[in-house]
Amino acid sequence: MHHTLVVCAGGTVGLPKRPMNHGRDGGHLLVNPPRPVWERSELTPDELARWACLVAATGKAMLDTLPQLEGGCLNYWEAGNNALNALAQPVGPKTPRLHRKMHLHVFGRGPQATHPDWQWGEPPRFPAFAQSEAWCAQFSALEPGECAVIAARIQVLLTTRYGMSPLASAP
Repeated sequence: MHHTLVVCAGGTVGLPKRPMNHGRDGGHLLVNPPRPVWERSELTPDELARWACLVAATGKAMLDTLPQLEGGCLNYWEAGNNALNALAQPVGPKTPRLHRKMHLHVFGRGPQATHPDWQWGEPPRFPAFAQSEAWCAQFSALEPGECAVIAARIQVLLTTRYGMSPLASAP
């Protein structure tokens, strides 16, 4: 993650190092579980429940606070497979249990999205691994002010709706 917004018992929420959607088109956040796992079934029932609450609070916070998502929705994408690509470091074949780190991408889907890979009513389009770095370079992250408002809303939702506190905001 490039910048962590929230840290709690359910995991962390942050901006990705390489956004895969423009902030103005809906934004992109990452939700990591409370500890590294290769697959969600490796989490304990309590960890899985808390992580699910953090995912839900993150999505709701985006919908509640981002004007570009007015009338929009979200796509949730569990990921970690790029680490298994033969071109990813270390180069060569990989074993999922050793190399994959499961995490969840939350993509805002705004009705007014302008990027052709994020057009409203269409599934998102992602490039092949070899083109992903150049493809990601065209996107801009959510703005710091937007992130602060989302983080504050996540805190409220976790505390009031999911009974998860104390909660810490990241620096």
